[in-house]
Amino acid sequence: MKLQMKRVLMILSRQQRQVATIVLLLLKPYSFRFNQSQSQSQSQSTDMNSSLEESDVGISCYISSLPGFRGILKQRYSDFVVNEVDLDGNVVHLTSLDAPTEIAEEPVTKMTDQLNGDHGTEIELFRGLAGDLDANSLKEFMDRISSDVEDGATSIVLSPSSDKVHRTAVHNFFKEKLKFLVTDTVDGPEPTSKCIRVRLNSGGNNDRGRGSKKRKGRGETPYDSRGSDHWPENLGKFLRFHLFKENKDTQEALGLIGKMLGIQPRSFGFSGTKDKRAVTTQRVTVYKQRANKVASLNKRLIGIKVGDFSYVNEGLLLGQLLGNRFTITLRGVVADSEDTVKAAADALGKHGFINYFGMQRFGSGSIPTHLIGAKLIKGEWKEAVSMILDPRDGERDDIRRIREYYKESKDIDGTLRQLPRFLVAEKAILQCLKKCPGNYLQALKSVPRTLRMMYVHSYQSFLWNHAASIRVQKYGTDQLVLGDLVYEESSNGVKQIHDSECEEITCNDPSEDDLVDEVDTHESEANITSVKVVNNEDIASGQYKFTDVVLPLPGSRIIYPQNDIEQYYQDLAKKDGVSLMESMHNVKEFSLTSMTGAYRRVFGNPKDFEWELIKYTDVSTPLTTTDLDVVKKANEGDGSISMPHINVSAPNGEALLHEKHSNVSTATGDNLALKMSFTLPASCYATMAIRELLKTSTSAAFHKALNK
Repeated sequence: MKLQMKRVLMILSRQQRQVATIVLLLLKPYSFRFNQSQSQSQSQSTDMNSSLEESDVGISCYISSLPGFRGILKQRYSDFVVNEVDLDGNVVHLTSLDAPTEIAEEPVTKMTDQLNGDHGTEIELFRGLAGDLDANSLKEFMDRISSDVEDGATSIVLSPSSDKVHRTAVHNFFKEKLKFLVTDTVDGPEPTSKCIRVRLNSGGNNDRGRGSKKRKGRGETPYDSRGSDHWPENLGKFLRFHLFKENKDTQEALGLIGKMLGIQPRSFGFSGTKDKRAVTTQRVTVYKQRANKVASLNKRLIGIKVGDFSYVNEGLLLGQLLGNRFTITLRGVVADSEDTVKAAADALGKHGFINYFGMQRFGSGSIPTHLIGAKLIKGEWKEAVSMILDPRDGERDDIRRIREYYKESKDIDGTLRQLPRFLVAEKAILQCLKKCPGNYLQALKSVPRTLRMMYVHSYQSFLWNHAASIRVQKYGTDQLVLGDLVYEESSNGVKQIHDSECEEITCNDPSEDDLVDEVDTHESEANITSVKVVNNEDIASGQYKFTDVVLPLPGSRIIYPQNDIEQYYQDLAKKDGVSLMESMHNVKEFSLTSMTGAYRRVFGNPKDFEWELIKYTDVSTPLTTTDLDVVKKANEGDGSISMPHINVSAPNGEALLHEKHSNVSTATGDNLALKMSFTLPASCYATMAIRELLKTSTSAAFHKALNK
């Protein structure tokens, strides 16, 4: 029967195959396990008009031979809880919404007297720096705001300049001589030019009513007031806080907070973006903002809370985290018996999973990011731009109509007026093509670096996934073989080119819940040189285990396994017209031979793994307590908050566990859920651990259909 069903599935279309698989799972999920064959390169053959499948990106193997079972991932966003783990191994929780009383208020010097004083000397000094035109404009602006003339002008823009040194000198002049005015930089009339914008300092209590009309609806570039306010010397220049959010991605949440504070999103620092369809807590820093001001936003924020404030001297950078603590609940569990689920959960905790890059890495639309990455690596700039801009299946109808409008009309202005803000790459490309028609390379470079590098990193991940599957299929999951690569025994950690938190950078389809988090880190020399090739002596001595095996992400400073896996890398890339050894153009950021490369462990191991089976009746009943739930309960009670303490960086390398749960819930109900908690390094995907349990696809489309 299984053989007949598999033959039927082979002749169905991709979408029909997905539906048929779901139906079979619904009928008897615990007895059906699709036997995925040896992965093949599908980079060029991927059907552009259908959703991406796991096998398309090399995800095709499992560690355990145990049967899977049915379970619904993210039936409720609160079923997926993520708490960041900082570099000291502490799990980040939201424990307080209040600003510390000792730093809640400090007097801020008013600038009214400075504004109304005589500034003739400063104007003349500025004339020597910037010239007569800008000096006269500044004098007129200062006269206007000091006399409180309401003509609608809240700022002036100085003459364009492509000289960054000169612009820096102008910024410093205002900081030193005219502190009641602040400056920021905006785009100039030419692609290479910038202009300095000057406005009244509206920070603190500086008579913000003067000359500070609301800018709502004007469509101008937001002000960037970083570093403009008076700041006490005894406080760190960065405010660090814990960001708690529900069903929102990190950029969306910080964009809203920034808008309320009147600052640009680039003022914030964070270690990485977190899942959208989830409840997450992470650290964030912001430059020169007061805790009481940020805390006051809690009354207006919906689905977002900020708290646990402190002042620090350094802002957070991407990649500055040890990992994430996940609490994941799979609802609607169906298996032949509870013992099947228990055995699968125990096996995951003991043996781990194949450390694939998850589906989020390759985008949620019908144009996978790794295909765009291949175009960039080959230097096919125009084709890459077309793939980013062209219509694609699976998108919302309104977005598809906008793409079709541009493809047919080539009307850049009309398209830009329609494009929503979240289509960051598309907007950047069109704005550049408007200024520089036909310059497709420049248009690609106008995309924010983190986003444009996602495409190339995605192709590296595509190659790695396929190589990992071949390694597992040929040599299994329980032995070292000659030519394998392992980290040297003295190597204490893994720093990877994709130190992503593994669930999420923004893909271009807001209808999908999955985001891919890309973090552009700089790997050290030690990381690249700490890998060795396994020889006979290593195997005989037992010094290394199969769990130590790593595979490379292609680059200029990595080595490949000294066995047939190396040739597989070459053959797979060759099918896509990509060379791993020779540069195909002179644009370094899009060239594999100019990238360092890195290594990634083939097998992932969840730390501090706990699980329990829960019976429930109502699908809407929360099965997990969030940080905000704990805070609210504390505020209703005695005000004390008790969080489970888990430190994931014990001296001996093993995780310390300070909380225990039984594996069987005492609750009753007709439905069964599996609730798991575990910690993963910043480079591992939780969805790949879930895949090992269920033995089914982790794609968003699959679980949405299952949920329905």
